[in-house]
Amino acid sequence: MIGCLCLHGFTGGPYEIEPITEYLEKHTDWLLSVPTYPGHGTELSLRGRTHTEWLQEAESAYLELREKVEQIYIVGFSMGGMIAGYLASKYGCDKLILLNASAYYLNPAQMIKDIANMMVSGLNGQLRDHELYKRYRKKFLDTPFSATREFQKLVRLIKPEFSQVSAPTLIVQGECDGLVPRRSAEYLYKAIAASNKRLCYFKESKHMICQDVEKEELIQEVYQFLMNE
Repeated sequence: MIGCLCLHGFTGGPYEIEPITEYLEKHTDWLLSVPTYPGHGTELSLRGRTHTEWLQEAESAYLELREKVEQIYIVGFSMGGMIAGYLASKYGCDKLILLNASAYYLNPAQMIKDIANMMVSGLNGQLRDHELYKRYRKKFLDTPFSATREFQKLVRLIKPEFSQVSAPTLIVQGECDGLVPRRSAEYLYKAIAASNKRLCYFKESKHMICQDVEKEELIQEVYQFLMNE
């Protein structure tokens, strides 16, 4: 039996990686685990939450899954990619996939393009219909600065652990990601100790890569990597 642990990002929830989890549920007989970190999900409640709680939730899900399966794969998106690397380094796994993993965050050049695009939409009276505006406005309003500091602590804590990752690893990066820059993927590729590792770019995808314009290609990339010997 194969188990697959799928980890969402900061201020997100399982919905962020749902296209992948739904595909795996439909096309495999694997046991899937998709935890939600404390304070996360469709309704955010992040005040007073700590990075330790988020790590513990993911770690508990990993250990519970490992008890039930012979092989374990980990798929992590954004902050979930960082947590996935931490679990792979601490406990090991059979395959690891990192999607826009946030070893570094905020891509200024892409953010400027996105903000300019939002400003044009605003001038045209369409700002409230703009995808990025709708997606991030509520998140920004619902995310206390203390939670952002906890996210930063988590990244600082975990980054050194990637040198201990030996599992076959697929690193995926959207080239239009305004939150996680290309150098994050490049850093992880160099840091990971595994001899079997691959870096794959998606030219048109922004941060929410699992739900963006290349999501079908992404799903196939993930599926093929997990299915291949």
